[in-house]
Amino acid sequence: MNKAVIVGRLTKDPELKFAQGTGTAVTTFTVAVNRRYKREGQPEADFIPVVVFGKIAEACANYTAKGKLISVSGSIQTRNYDAKDGTKRYVTEIIADEVDFIEWASKKNEAAPVEPSELTPITDGEIPF
Repeated sequence: MNKAVIVGRLTKDPELKFAQGTGTAVTTFTVAVNRRYKREGQPEADFIPVVVFGKIAEACANYTAKGKLISVSGSIQTRNYDAKDGTKRYVTEIIADEVDFIEWASKKNEAAPVEPSELTPITDGEIPF
């Protein structure tokens, strides 16, 4: 069984691209996951690359941002490729099946959310149902 579940914060805004030919949305981002134990009182983190496909990829690009807390569930995948300098590079990443937005960012290019202080309070007697 190949199943990974992580909870952490985005290290930068997700990058949305579309696959050539199919037009499938592909979003990549890195999640900083705190380690359970601290060394010399300082917290340590692992930085885990994540790849998401399809509608979930578009949602990640639109509703998450650097520093937001997310949960990712998927499988670990390894691959390698030859870099331009002739060296072989190895990559380990999570291919996400599920992404939960624990902290939301407002949709990009949309108006900022209303602050609670800007809302007009109403009483139960004013509700028509």
